[in-house]
Amino acid sequence: MTETCNPKDCLVAARVDALEKEFDRYRGNSTDTHKQMFERIGALEQSGATLKTKLDGMDGKLDEITEKVNTLADKPGKRWESLVSCLLSALAGAFVLWLAAGMPGVGG
Repeated sequence: MTETCNPKDCLVAARVDALEKEFDRYRGNSTDTHKQMFERIGALEQSGATLKTKLDGMDGKLDEITEKVNTLADKPGKRWESLVSCLLSALAGAFVLWLAAGMPGVGG
C-alpha cells in the first residue's frame, strides 16, 4: 500500500477485507465438510464391523453345514463297506462249514 492510501476508500484494503471474509466462509464450510466426512467414515467403520461379525457367524455355520454334508456323503460308502464285510464274513463262514462238513461235493 502506498502511504497516501486512505483506509476508508483504499481499494486494496477493501479487497483484503473481501478476501478475509471469503476465506472465513470457506474455512467454515470446510469445517462442516470435514465434520460430515468424519461422521460418514465413522458410520462406514461401524457398518464394516457389523458386516465382519455377520460374516464370521456365516463362516461358522458354513463349516457346520460342510461337516454335515461330508458326513452324509460318507454314509453310502460306509454302508457299502459294511455290506461287503458282511458278505465276506458269510462266505468265510460258509467255507469253514463246508470244510468242517468234510468238503461234500468234492469227488473222493
